Amino acid sequence: MPAFDMVVLGCGGGPSECNLSSYLLKPHDVPWDEGMIGLDAGSGLGALAKLLTTQPNLFGVRAVNGGGSVPKGYSAAEIYSWLRCYLITHAHLDHVNGAVLAAGSLPGPPRKVYATYETLKDIETVFSDRLWPNLTSWKEEDSRSMVALIYSELQPNGQYQHVSDHLSVRTMPVSHGRYPNSSSIYDSAAFFIRHNRSSQELLFFGDVEPDSIAGEGRTQAIWDVAADMIPHRLNTIFMECSWPLGRPDDRLYGHLNPEHLLEELSNLATTVWRSRHSGAEAVRDDDPSSSPSTPKHVRKRQKRIHASPPMHSDLPELEQLRGVLDGLRVVIIHCKEDLFGVYDRPINLIIADQVRELVEDRGLGAEVVAAVQGMHLSI
Repeated sequence: MPAFDMVVLGCGGGPSECNLSSYLLKPHDVPWDEGMIGLDAGSGLGALAKLLTTQPNLFGVRAVNGGGSVPKGYSAAEIYSWLRCYLITHAHLDHVNGAVLAAGSLPGPPRKVYATYETLKDIETVFSDRLWPNLTSWKEEDSRSMVALIYSELQPNGQYQHVSDHLSVRTMPVSHGRYPNSSSIYDSAAFFIRHNRSSQELLFFGDVEPDSIAGEGRTQAIWDVAADMIPHRLNTIFMECSWPLGRPDDRLYGHLNPEHLLEELSNLATTVWRSRHSGAEAVRDDDPSSSPSTPKHVRKRQKRIHASPPMHSDLPELEQLRGVLDGLRVVIIHCKEDLFGVYDRPINLIIADQVRELVEDRGLGAEVVAAVQGMHLSI
């Protein structure tokens, strides 16, 4: 049974403002109108209103009390008002624009904005009474009439933090390139989102620079955590691929192309292979199945810590990686618009096809699909 429902409100990487990174997420066993999460917020009310003109019942229909009336869908404002909080990977405009413009327009109590401290400080610069009115606060108890958003810090400390009654998130940093004329990394984030009741998870990446360029091993650290869960507890990964095949490294600007995404997925497959051939039970410290009631000697045998990228002596042959990622779905997101009409089909479908062909040629076994605006996913 699925654990999550997601609607793709926007899946592009810009510059088209009507299709920017924005996903509406809820537990599968909870109705939309009981509360949903905005996973990034590039596109917002405008994109939602546009979607509803062609898919008016995307979020269900109103109950009809007699009279023979025909059920009809909800308005964009009603649906967007069901948002309870945002999870933001980083503060670039194509990931926060919708949340900014909608702030102060939605009825109900202030919504929390969950992100790392650095990302929240970046968002704060927008709500400066210069670029946009200051409709935010760092104080959860703030009752000022103009407060629409409450900043709530996510700490990348290896722990899961509750973001709703049903969902928790573990935050891990990823590199999104470096500041111009500086060696400092611009941080993005990846979220492990857990459905608390079932312990099922999905993994959602913000913008990602390849490990081979960033040199920090941050994506590998995420694979180290994910490997033990694939595919039974974690069967869907959302990962950006902004550019098509052939984009040179010096023009990636902190993003992935299909060649580098294949490299990252191959690293994941290697990590999964090592996990399954380590001779130890693969249970993380925070796994609910490894409880204090489990005998100490069993928990000790279960515990395994990934501390570093694979050593060369541990690397499997390519043939040994065939099918390792069976049961895993990789959803391609954040594809940059084809502004000059180079391709005869939408760029997200082109890039997903390119990634799929590379993954199939290597035989890794993952299913590769393109995120499409308006898509409903059960996960």
